[in-house]
Amino acid sequence: MTAAVPVPFHPAHPRPLERYGPWAVVTGASDGLGQAFARQLAQAGLDLVLVARRQSVLAALAEELSSLHAIEARVVALDLADPRAPGLLLDATAERDVGLLVAAAGFGSSGPFLRAELASELEMIDVNCRAVAALAHGFGSRLARRGRGGLVLLSSQLAFQGTPLAANYAATKAYVQTLAEGLAIELAPQGVDVLASAPGPVHTGFAARAAMRLDTAESPEVVAAATLAALGRRITVHPGGLARLLAASQALLPRRLRVRVMARVMAGVAGGR
Repeated sequence: MTAAVPVPFHPAHPRPLERYGPWAVVTGASDGLGQAFARQLAQAGLDLVLVARRQSVLAALAEELSSLHAIEARVVALDLADPRAPGLLLDATAERDVGLLVAAAGFGSSGPFLRAELASELEMIDVNCRAVAALAHGFGSRLARRGRGGLVLLSSQLAFQGTPLAANYAATKAYVQTLAEGLAIELAPQGVDVLASAPGPVHTGFAARAAMRLDTAESPEVVAAATLAALGRRITVHPGGLARLLAASQALLPRRLRVRVMARVMAGVAGGR
């Protein structure tokens, strides 16, 4: 069982239930970052809508969190690669007073783009970009009408430059980063906080699916806690010491040099594929 962490919201919002509750929607909640966010939000007292493909895993998590934290947890099993899924999720939550969306679902790949299976690369765009845009639009509209709430969109340290051997994944995260930056300014006058969370490598099932070898990575719990602590305070957060180090080391380099640096990094983590 994951160890407890402190209630993650920053003291600037001493009553997170009032600003971001009573319900939060977490996509990708079956494991990794999504599950870490779900656990910390439940600890903070928010009721949860847990979204992922695996019904049985979500049901077990919902039961656990309800028992541990006396919150209500509901399960919506959906594949966000399906263009109909965001609409189905919005319909399924229409009667809930949702104050927070954490869009943590996503996947990546590594290796030369031309050797990748095109169908999988296009599915990545559907999950990482299309679904995020649809959910940000749908839940953002609801939050703007209620005059408060938050959107947390998962970016990446790879979002800030082209990344050879993860070119399509980095491009999807560049979309998410740019979307969040724009929405943060658009929605602030309507009481909606928008945050792009740009972690570095994280110990999750993501790396295995992307066929990446990670020698150094952050824990999902650290990333989730640092992200929630930044909500309402920043537009972009680099959660965890590793992400901050990577961001600082790249900050002064011209973009073309950052691309070449990332080429060397990815040559190592992609195992020479």
